[in-house]
Amino acid sequence: MRAATVRRYGPPETVRIETLPDPSPGRGEVLVRVHATSVTAGDARIRAARFPPGFGALARLGIGVRGPRRPILGVVFSGTVERLGADTARAAGALVPRVGDEVAGMTGMRMGAHAQLLAVPAARLVRKPPAISHSDAAAALFGGSAALHFLRDRATIRRGQRVLVNGASGAVGSAAVQLAHAAGAQVTAVCRARNHAVVRALGAQHEIDYTTQEIQVSGETYDLVFDAAGSLTLAEGRALITPKGALVLAAAGLGDTLRARGRVYTGSAPERPQDFAFLLDLVASGEFDPLTRVLGGLGSIPEAHRIIDTGHKVGNLVVLPQEA
Repeated sequence: MRAATVRRYGPPETVRIETLPDPSPGRGEVLVRVHATSVTAGDARIRAARFPPGFGALARLGIGVRGPRRPILGVVFSGTVERLGADTARAAGALVPRVGDEVAGMTGMRMGAHAQLLAVPAARLVRKPPAISHSDAAAALFGGSAALHFLRDRATIRRGQRVLVNGASGAVGSAAVQLAHAAGAQVTAVCRARNHAVVRALGAQHEIDYTTQEIQVSGETYDLVFDAAGSLTLAEGRALITPKGALVLAAAGLGDTLRARGRVYTGSAPERPQDFAFLLDLVASGEFDPLTRVLGGLGSIPEAHRIIDTGHKVGNLVVLPQEA
C-alpha cells in the first residue's frame, strides 16, 4: 500500500509517500480500504513537534523523541471494509462489520489513517450513511466530536445562552458554531472578516474580526466562551464570561490546564462511536456542514500541512488515498 509518513519532526516537506506492506487485521480488528481521510491541526502539531505550551517534553516521551514512533499520521477515516480479523463480531460495538460495508471512525493515538489501508478495532467503526460522501464523513468527525464533547457534555450548553466561539472558521470552531446554534444559543463568531459570510451561513448571529477588533473592547460577557484557536489565556477567557459562565479552552497549554477550576474545561475529547454516528446523521440530514475541502491524493498531504501552518485554514482538509 501507499502511505504518507513522517519519520522526523520538521516542516511539511518531511512528509514522504512510501510503499509499505499491507497491514493485517488482528483479533477484533478489521482492514479498511481508506477512501477519504482528513489532515488536521493535530496532525500538523505532531509533524512539527509543535505542542501546546508546557506539553512538549511529555508529548515527545509519548509520541517519539526525534520523530513519531508511528510514522503514519492521520486519525480520521472513511472507507470500505476489506477484510475481517478473528473474533471481529465479538469485539464489535453497535456495528457488526461485514466485508463491503462503508464505515467511518477515528483511530486515536494509533493514528495510521493517512494510508490506503488501515487496520482498526471493529469497536471504533460506525456505518457511513449512504446519503453522504466519504469526503464529508472524514471531514465531520475530528472537529465535530471535539465540539460536541465540550459543548454538550462538559459545558452543558442550553437554549438562549450567549456563546462566543474564538477560531470560528476552523475545524473545531465551525463545528462549535453549528452545534451551539442548533442548541438554540446566540452565537458570536471570532474569525477574519473574509470568513464572516461562512460562519454566518453556519448559524452565527454576530461576527468579530480579530484582526481589527479586540474581543474584550466592547465589554461584552458571554454565558459560554469556546476558544478553538488556542489564542486565549485562562485570564482572558475568564474576563469574557458571566459570573456563572463556562469557559472551554480546547487547545490549552499545561499551565492553564493545571490552573483550570470550576466551569473551565480543558483537555482532549473522547472518540466515541455513538458521537460519530450522531454527527454523520446530522450531515446526512443537512443540519451539519463539515466545510469539506478535498485537496487530492496522498501526495497533497504536504500542501495540507502548509495550509494548516498558516493558521488560516477554513473548515476541514481531506485527501483521497486511492487517487494517484
